[in-house]
Amino acid sequence: MAVNPEKYREILAELKDRAQLVAVSKTKPAEDIQALYALGQRDFGENYVQELVDKQVQLPPEIRWHFIGHLQSNKVKYIVPFVSLIHGVDSFKLLKEIDKQAARAGRVCDVLLQVHIAREETKFGLDTRELGEVMKAGAGLKNVRIRGLMGMASFSDDPVSVREEFRGLKALFDKYFAMDAAPILSMGMSADYRIALEEGSNMIRVGSLLFGKRD
Repeated sequence: MAVNPEKYREILAELKDRAQLVAVSKTKPAEDIQALYALGQRDFGENYVQELVDKQVQLPPEIRWHFIGHLQSNKVKYIVPFVSLIHGVDSFKLLKEIDKQAARAGRVCDVLLQVHIAREETKFGLDTRELGEVMKAGAGLKNVRIRGLMGMASFSDDPVSVREEFRGLKALFDKYFAMDAAPILSMGMSADYRIALEEGSNMIRVGSLLFGKRD
């Protein structure tokens, strides 16, 4: 079994009740997800639409699926009927498409706005000005609910710069979501989740520590 039960229990013990764990299962077989599900895990994150759609029909309906990859507008319709949370909304165009498809599916879809906090240009996300604009425009949509923010820190061995990036995202989160009930700040992955927790994350996305290195 590729799943590491000891590491899973260790991370849960670290989190206590202060943050939610999303097990990042992209590229991993359904059996590995089932094994972690048997240990009690219910939140799983996928990066690719087709892979998520395929797994959703194979696995228990109690699973809460998170889409954590870069989502293209033309693929929204495939996941909106069942996805629990879309993490990476990085444009108003995408937000409008999710709203449209959620209306067709007869549901309200929860999303997080992705903020660009890393130094790498390859990372997606809104800048500070765009975030304000999307928050304002998104308030008028009926079938999408902005639950909070998501961000990915630089791929760096320098914990000080990673901490600064997380701290900047937390400040934006506090600015826009301080008055919301149960808002979500999704930041921190296998390599940096401890720093993210110290800086106020309440949802972490962990893959390789739980499932082992990807092929």
